Amino acid sequence: TGGRLGAVRYLSVVRIVTGSGSQPIAQTDTSEIAVLKTTAISKVRMKIRGPIVGSEDFRTYQVSVSPSSREFTRYSGYLKQPIADKTYSNSIVAYDEFVHALSKANLAKGTAFSGEADDTRGICATGKVHEFEIIQNETIVKRLWTSTCNGSAGSLAADTNLLHVLFLTQVPDADRYIGKD
Repeated sequence: TGGRLGAVRYLSVVRIVTGSGSQPIAQTDTSEIAVLKTTAISKVRMKIRGPIVGSEDFRTYQVSVSPSSREFTRYSGYLKQPIADKTYSNSIVAYDEFVHALSKANLAKGTAFSGEADDTRGICATGKVHEFEIIQNETIVKRLWTSTCNGSAGSLAADTNLLHVLFLTQVPDADRYIGKD
C-alpha cells in the first residue's frame, strides 16, 4: 500500500504541476498588468474613426500617451494625411496617475477578437469606431474596440465615453484640434 499511495501522490503532484486532469488551467489576462506599467516602452492609445464618406471628408484622430509624451494627431482622408499634430511632454508620475484612472475605468475589460471578427473595416459606416490599445515595446498587447452603431458592439466592455474623456483631457485644447469628425 505504501508504494501505491506514493504513486497516487506522485500523480496528484504531476496533475497540479502540469495541469493534466479534468481541471483546465485558467489563463491570465496580462493586459491589466500591462496597462499599469510605467516603463519607457509603455504606451496606451485611443483611435477614433469617423463615418465612411468620400476621401476628402473622411477624418480620424488618435491620442497616444506614454511616460514621456502625449501625442494627438488628426488625419484627413483614408491615406491619413496629418492635418493637426501636437506633442506634449509627460512624466512618469503623470502617466502613472493616468493609467490608474484608465484601469479603474476598465480599459482592459473585454475579450480581444481575432481574425475577421477583429476587422473594423466597414463597421459602423454612419457612426464612429473607437479603438483602444495597450502597447509594450511598440507591440500591441491588447486591442479592444466598439462603435456608436447598433449591431457593432465590438470587444470593449468598458464605458467608451469615460475612456474618451480621459484620453482627450491629456491634450490641451483637444476639442479645437478635433473639429468636425
